[in-house]
Amino acid sequence: MRGTPQQIIEKYSQLARDATLGNDRVAAENFQQHSEHYTRVNAEAQKETEAKREAHEREQRERQQARADQPRHNDQQQVRDQSHSDRPQDQPKPGNQPANDLANSEQPDIGSTPAQSAESGLVETPEQSAPKRKPRTRKPKIDPTASDHPETPKAAE
Repeated sequence: MRGTPQQIIEKYSQLARDATLGNDRVAAENFQQHSEHYTRVNAEAQKETEAKREAHEREQRERQQARADQPRHNDQQQVRDQSHSDRPQDQPKPGNQPANDLANSEQPDIGSTPAQSAESGLVETPEQSAPKRKPRTRKPKIDPTASDHPETPKAAE
């Protein structure tokens, strides 16, 4: 059967009526059962569709409510920011060091020697300890016409 669920239900109901008019009670009962089956399937599908639609609408309302609440949140944040900006700037916030103290504090030595690296807990990698290789040079090409080259055979005379 092809068509929408409602069309299929109508088709089986029509076949059941035709079978009843033709005095075929078995066929009529068969078509009636098919019609009822598709009616239940259609009702279940409509319930699922309705539940999905309601969930989607609920999500939309929640998003709209969140958007409506967002400007209020931003306004409250601006009020907080303004109240913090009223504080004198020369007083540091609690728990923060002034910038000049950080500049004067002891800084680690980045360019340390291997002995200093061992003391500081750093590990020496193979790239650091391996000697640098010279780049490879290509061998010159051999001229096959040169007669003084030992590998080239001399022409038979």
